[in-house]
Amino acid sequence: MPDLISVAKAALLEITPEATIGAPSGQVDEAGATTVTFQANMSGYPGWHWTVSIATLDDAEPSVLEVELMPGNGALLAPDWVPWSERLADYEAAQEALSTSDDSDDAESDDEDDDDDDLGSDVLHGGDLDGVDIDEAQDADDDSDDESDDDDSDDDDSDDDDPDEESDVDDDDSDDEDDDLDDEGDDRTY
Repeated sequence: MPDLISVAKAALLEITPEATIGAPSGQVDEAGATTVTFQANMSGYPGWHWTVSIATLDDAEPSVLEVELMPGNGALLAPDWVPWSERLADYEAAQEALSTSDDSDDAESDDEDDDDDDLGSDVLHGGDLDGVDIDEAQDADDDSDDESDDDDSDDDDSDDDDPDEESDVDDDDSDDEDDDLDDEGDDRTY
């Protein structure tokens, strides 16, 4: 009977480079089959090992049944897979819990607002926003609008003094520019 370790290593060399195959780490004999294990020398796979299952019948040559990379006791593993239907059910339950807690928070805040109305408050905005008193900010805006209206009326009076002089000058200049452009237009290439 040939050496099972050399048969197993030859089978591994068909699927992986020799540098990834470590020293033989064990051999398990069962009825009609033998499993040979090797340490895996691959970065990112600590604690994993190569396994090669070989058929060992008395009247036939050994034959490779299966070659695979298997995790050992200290191997890093991915978390267990959870079906989408279960993950979706968990998500929907969490969303439902959030909505019921939001509803209870809204009910408590409604009760607080009712208490403010009982005190006779005429504030419609419900308080200050980021430390700014909304009523004071609105009053300041109203005052600045009144002042800017007064400034605009003074400026309008100074513009009305000589409206004919400015418009005549603008009209004469624009006619001259149009004539110059017409003369130059024939010489241009595009």
